[in-house]
Amino acid sequence: MRQRKSAPSTLAKKFPIDQAIRVVPLHHPALEATTDARLTYRGGMLIHSAKVFTIFWGRSWVETTTSKGLVTAMSKFFGDLLVSPLIDQLSEYNVSGQTIGHGKFIGSKVITTNVPTGSISDSAIQKALKNWIVSKTIPANDSNTIYFIFLEAGIVSVMGGSRSCRSFCGYHNNAGNIYYAVMPFPECAGCLGGMTVLDALTATSSHELCEAITDPVPGTGWYDDTNGEIGDICAWQFKKVAGYTVQLEWSNNQNTCL
Repeated sequence: MRQRKSAPSTLAKKFPIDQAIRVVPLHHPALEATTDARLTYRGGMLIHSAKVFTIFWGRSWVETTTSKGLVTAMSKFFGDLLVSPLIDQLSEYNVSGQTIGHGKFIGSKVITTNVPTGSISDSAIQKALKNWIVSKTIPANDSNTIYFIFLEAGIVSVMGGSRSCRSFCGYHNNAGNIYYAVMPFPECAGCLGGMTVLDALTATSSHELCEAITDPVPGTGWYDDTNGEIGDICAWQFKKVAGYTVQLEWSNNQNTCL
């Protein structure tokens, strides 16, 4: 299979040299072949049994039938995906004492207070996330928890000096031992890639889920210094799993995207 992705050098230039690649890049119809990718284990922790909690931040998530439908659909998506063959294929990245297995969806929350306007930085998202945990607005985290934060339409996510819909379509990160992913609303051609909003959300979310599991603290788990994380190597290549559009992920064993 001919592997394709956006040029690693282009992605790498968007982030400081000490900052690991952790984003879903914009859609590029003609992507560059990748044949020399190799993820290596950097000694850090992995997520053994992911517990996903979704946060939909903004009033618009409860204002229309369409928005409510997306909230429901994404909850079902995570519930189905976390026990699917997509998670099974990550077992090749097991290391001594750390085995990747099925996870579970543990709940969802629509938050309509202190809603961002215009744009929001990663540091502001970290602060909000910590406050939600302390106030018990969302469940407390443990070593397997991954929070997925979905922003409403019109809100730009800013991370590492880059902006959503200009440089990326989503990312994952950590705030100490809190693991999370940020999903801006896909409303530009570069983040829709010709798909429906739901398919764009499931595709981007699957990318970040697999990366958060195999590299929860970016650059310290399974990582490739040139190409980034497991999903970056296979960006914008898709398949259907459990009826959902998900992204292919890199396999070291088979030297291809699966």
